[in-house]
Amino acid sequence: MIMKVKDITTALEAAAALAYQESYDNCGLQVGDEMMEVKAALLALDVTEAVIDEAINNHCNLIITHHPLLFSGLKSISGKNYIERIVVKAIKNDIAIYAAHTNLDNMRHGVNAKIAEKLGLQEVKILAPMSRSLYKLCTYVPVKNTAEVKEALFSAGAGNIGNYTECSFTMKGTGTFRPGENTHPAIGNAGGERETIEEQCLEVLVPKDKKSAVLKALFASHPYEEVAYECIALENTKQDVGAGMTGKLENPIAPEDFLKFVKEKMKTGCIRHTELLNKNIETVAVCGGSGSFLLPNAIAAKADIFITADFKYHQFFDAEGKIIIADIGHYESEQFTVELIADILNEKFPNFATLFTKLTTNPVKYFC
Repeated sequence: MIMKVKDITTALEAAAALAYQESYDNCGLQVGDEMMEVKAALLALDVTEAVIDEAINNHCNLIITHHPLLFSGLKSISGKNYIERIVVKAIKNDIAIYAAHTNLDNMRHGVNAKIAEKLGLQEVKILAPMSRSLYKLCTYVPVKNTAEVKEALFSAGAGNIGNYTECSFTMKGTGTFRPGENTHPAIGNAGGERETIEEQCLEVLVPKDKKSAVLKALFASHPYEEVAYECIALENTKQDVGAGMTGKLENPIAPEDFLKFVKEKMKTGCIRHTELLNKNIETVAVCGGSGSFLLPNAIAAKADIFITADFKYHQFFDAEGKIIIADIGHYESEQFTVELIADILNEKFPNFATLFTKLTTNPVKYFC
């Protein structure tokens, strides 16, 4: 089977839709032609010049990373810094570069779920569910066509609420319209009289990443030439998408012993932490990468400890004796993301070659 870059990116985006990346982020295909044939993919947390060389040496023409190489636009590509040199070398060697960053962070089965798995957490759930990630679609359909339109919307991904599918609301009413001279009405005649028809007001929830597909299905299945509809962004949170994660340990454990456990499982040589509290650890909050913004959520969730990275000095005071902050390092908290990406691809393409980088791309070194 010939694999193209687009095949790989489609599979990754089915698992972590680009619609769920944060506004500051730049996920997706950053360098390369999506129709290029892929021989093999190299997986890494970051793309560096050494990673490009590793890809060349291993005959990989696709590099998939967690952290994007390009966060903002390039005004020139002259090789004056490492980013421009990487882009130049990738293009010269026909290597595509793809990043799955905060879209993968925000998934229920994403980066934080991998951390929770490493720590053996149970009863896991999103720490800060994402708001404004749902829409309410409201449309008006002739009664006899309602079932057909409803099925089309469900098939496109509308109508899911938690573990329930095919959820909708309908209300019967009366619609009127008068076809203009240049119309092709499904009911009545062009330039004819005003028509009165029994219609159903059909409402369904639409997740952010399915909005385009659902609207396409609506227009294709609806009998009217001009479809009346509203698509309204909701404040409701989507419980399976968002930042961070909480879970419980099977058996509560003393703080000192838990930090030793975290150090071993997360393969970190150093943990910066606040004062240890005089109670066992049971509820754990985690966030891969820079997670200080989630401290209030971790406290509100009554977590005993919050494991993340990139806390600044004064932010440690914000624990206020309510929680233990454990900063394990940015790279250390996300290093297993390559395993997650490999799992997604291997499930979809079991015979596709994926290689883990043998390089440590962590720019932070420790003198212990």
